[in-house]
Amino acid sequence: MEKNPEILIINKRGYTEQRSPTLNTVLMVEEALRKAEGVISIGKLKRILPKQVMHQTLMAVIDYLEYSGKITVHENRALWTFKPQSRLKKIKGLTVK
Repeated sequence: MEKNPEILIINKRGYTEQRSPTLNTVLMVEEALRKAEGVISIGKLKRILPKQVMHQTLMAVIDYLEYSGKITVHENRALWTFKPQSRLKKIKGLTVK
């Protein structure tokens, strides 16, 4: 099996310097989007986050979550779309109590 190295370019935003979010920031934004009821604007998302996040960093997280299929983004609004499938449910003959 031959590996094909690829460079991941999510979105070119044209910022002068790239912001790299920490795992804690990604998880914080994920939780806020997951708990939001329906479509939420990026501005409102910034306001409901428990900690302040720089705009460039937040957009890097948004781009990552969209790329990974967890959210859908349209016109500066985001919607949580990810529904995880439990691996335990797929195992035949296993009863979870």
